[in-house]
Amino acid sequence: MNRLWRGERPLVLASRSEGRSRILLAAGIPHIVRPADIDERTVEQSVPGLGVAGAAQLLARTKALALKIEGAFVLGADQILALGNQQFSKPASRDAAREQLKILRGQTHELHCAITLSRDGRVVFEHAQSARLRMRAFSDEFLEMYLDMMREAVTQTVGAYQLEKVGIQLFEKVDGDHYVILGLPLLPLLEFLRRERLLAA
Repeated sequence: MNRLWRGERPLVLASRSEGRSRILLAAGIPHIVRPADIDERTVEQSVPGLGVAGAAQLLARTKALALKIEGAFVLGADQILALGNQQFSKPASRDAAREQLKILRGQTHELHCAITLSRDGRVVFEHAQSARLRMRAFSDEFLEMYLDMMREAVTQTVGAYQLEKVGIQLFEKVDGDHYVILGLPLLPLLEFLRRERLLAA
C-alpha cells in the first residue's frame, strides 16, 4: 500500500515516455499512462519566435490540456535539445542517431525541459528548467560500438542517449539537475504535490 500518495485517484501521465513513468513510480507516485495525441511539430510552429524553452513549455501545456479526465491531475512534459540555434528531435533511425551524435560530439548542448499539470481543463502548475551537457570527442569506432550496444534505444530519446545507462560514456561534463536531463523536473513537481496535499508532507 502506498502511504505517500494522498490523492483520491492516480496522476495521469500524458506521455509515452517509459523513462518518465519509471521516475514517477520510483518516487512513489501512482499514475496511469494516457499519451496525448498531438502533432508536436504543428504545435511548435503555431507560435513563431517562441524560442526553445518556450516551445518546450508550450508542448508540455498542450499535452496536459489535451486530456479531459474529470477531477484528475494530468501531467504533460516535453524536452527539446538545442545546439546553438539548431534543435533536435528524437532520431528516427540508427543512421539519423549516428549523424546527430556526430554533430553533438565535442560540443556543449542544452536540454530544455518543461512540465505542466492541469485539472479539469485548467493549468494549475508549470515549471521549466535547463541543463548543459558537453560531449567528449569520441572516435567513430566508439560511436559504432555505442550504437551497437544501444540498438533501438537510440531512437527513444531526444539526444539518442540515456545518461542513466551507457550513454554517460558520451560525456565529459554535465551541468544540471539529473532529473531534468532524464526528462522530468521531479523536485519542483514533488513540492507542488505536497503543497496540494497530494503527497505526505
